[in-house]
Amino acid sequence: ADSHLDEKGDDFEIIMEGKFKPKDLTEFRAVFKSFDKDGNGTIDKSEMRSALTSLKMYDSLGKLDDIMKEVDTNKDGVIAWDEFLHIMYCCKFGGKTSHFGKVYDKQKQTVVKVGKGHTVHSFAVEEMIAFSEHINHSLKDDKDLANWDILPINTEEKKQMGLCTAVQDGLLLAKFINVAVPETIDERALNKPKGKKKLSLFQINENMNIVINSAKGIGIKVVNIGAGELIDGAAHPHIVLGLVWQLVKLQLLNSVNIKAHPELVRLLEEGETLEDLLRLPPEQLLMRWFNYHLKNAGSERRVNNFSGDVKDSECYTVLLHQIAPGKCDAKGLAVTDKKKRAQMVLNNAKKLDVESFITPSDICKGNPKLNLAFTAAIFNQCPGLDPLDEEEMDKIGLLEDDVGDSREERAFRMWMNSLGLEDFYINNLYDDCADGVNLLKVIDAVEPGIVYWKKVEKKPTNKFKKVANQNYAVVLGKQLKFSLVGIGGIDFVDKKKKLLLAFIWQLMRHHTLKYLGKVQEKHFGGKAVTDDMMVKWANNKVADAGRASRMRSLKDKGLGTCVFFLDLLYAIRPKVIDDQYVSEGKTEEDRLLNAKYAISVARKLGAVVFCIPEDLVEVQYKMVLTFVASTMSCAT
Repeated sequence: ADSHLDEKGDDFEIIMEGKFKPKDLTEFRAVFKSFDKDGNGTIDKSEMRSALTSLKMYDSLGKLDDIMKEVDTNKDGVIAWDEFLHIMYCCKFGGKTSHFGKVYDKQKQTVVKVGKGHTVHSFAVEEMIAFSEHINHSLKDDKDLANWDILPINTEEKKQMGLCTAVQDGLLLAKFINVAVPETIDERALNKPKGKKKLSLFQINENMNIVINSAKGIGIKVVNIGAGELIDGAAHPHIVLGLVWQLVKLQLLNSVNIKAHPELVRLLEEGETLEDLLRLPPEQLLMRWFNYHLKNAGSERRVNNFSGDVKDSECYTVLLHQIAPGKCDAKGLAVTDKKKRAQMVLNNAKKLDVESFITPSDICKGNPKLNLAFTAAIFNQCPGLDPLDEEEMDKIGLLEDDVGDSREERAFRMWMNSLGLEDFYINNLYDDCADGVNLLKVIDAVEPGIVYWKKVEKKPTNKFKKVANQNYAVVLGKQLKFSLVGIGGIDFVDKKKKLLLAFIWQLMRHHTLKYLGKVQEKHFGGKAVTDDMMVKWANNKVADAGRASRMRSLKDKGLGTCVFFLDLLYAIRPKVIDDQYVSEGKTEEDRLLNAKYAISVARKLGAVVFCIPEDLVEVQYKMVLTFVASTMSCAT
């Protein structure tokens, strides 16, 4: 078996993976991830020690060293995936007595496994409990969910499947989406139980359409998540947990930004501009905030992750004492028992009315999700930063319009993230598209096979290589007949916002109309769909349904009442619209209510929509086009 160690790198990993059945590999991955608390793809000594301690198998540093030496064959101090597979192969087929094999068997039992067919999926019980409690708290005042016996979710049950069964009709998820991003879903569009009568499968599927398409619309990754997996959540707990975690994270990190907390500009470091700070994703901004307070408290410690760096609770103790010295003491630093110190941290957090569902054990284990959630909860309750004076506020105000998140940029970002591309997430449109790689991935998704990847610098290390990638993107745009007069690759590298937005809009338009033409091939006869063709078809559809509204064009200001959009949805499926919720749109409030209802009903039909109600009321051409095209794609 040891001869395999001579082989290196990716090839060795592929060879090792080929020695196991798919179901074994799935189990190994789940257990590997349960050791790898910071999610960096390796198991370090502190993570192994943490696992041994929680398994009550840690008795000496010598034993820890022996286990690391046994598995860490290249002696770089960490256990990589290929080394992990090698020891598993030796244990399984080599008849080798292994210290690590015993650790593995015990660790395997710390995750609950749900088998279906040939695959085994695992999930962390502590996360299922914590998120269930978080949802119970966030929606505790919702009388509907209590009346329907959906809440509170049972967290006493042995297998911890309460959350998985609670999501099965879509109503809990819809309500929680509105907690994460208020007013995303218009509840008038949801199918709700009447009396004791349960929802039909058709009604549940419609609710799930709203949930999944609304989640896409707010930037949640829902690749491989369908209504079936959520309806049968007990058989797919990993999918339920993955979706709920994204929503919890979005809810908790939503206000970790300069717009909500202008005082975060105090985190600027020497030589940085406000724009540099605005580029940081919420997680990094939260980490910077944590370290700012550690530095000001005179601590030499710094936090680079929400797992190994926080699990001894020392940094939490310093943070809480620094932001609220009158309420939170630092006595925990004198305590040697880490679990006791963690409990003292939670007691201090309670004094600040921090709502969190992490346990001392979760802190000590270094669970990255629950520790991130806890840190965000502390920030949301007590940022501990001095407010800005008028002069400082004016500075931010002047820059806000220029660097703020425009609605168009947001819509394009959400659309790109919804395409289901691997290793792809756009946090800041201009930064994340600057080297051309992500832009080329989107082009290839919109027009599969168009990108010749051997021409692409996948890791461009200098400006010359980035410009080469962007020039290639412009060439491909011209092949797709985009209007690109005066646009060159250098413009995207230099983050010229209007030019990049113009390019991405043409990509989104091409993708939307191509999909419409494909699903409605009978109607359009395989021709490229134009604005005029869409307007004519939509008007005919509405007229055939006996409704009186019409549109002259996709820029028709009369569309601002949103009555036509609702009539189009009625024409596609009459029962989907409840006329009691439709007004003539005479006031601004009525128009926004109509728009909100139209967006949720479109999602109920299966449309993937990225606009917000204001886009429809203001008749923003680009968003109107994508809304109408996505809606018409659902017509039978």
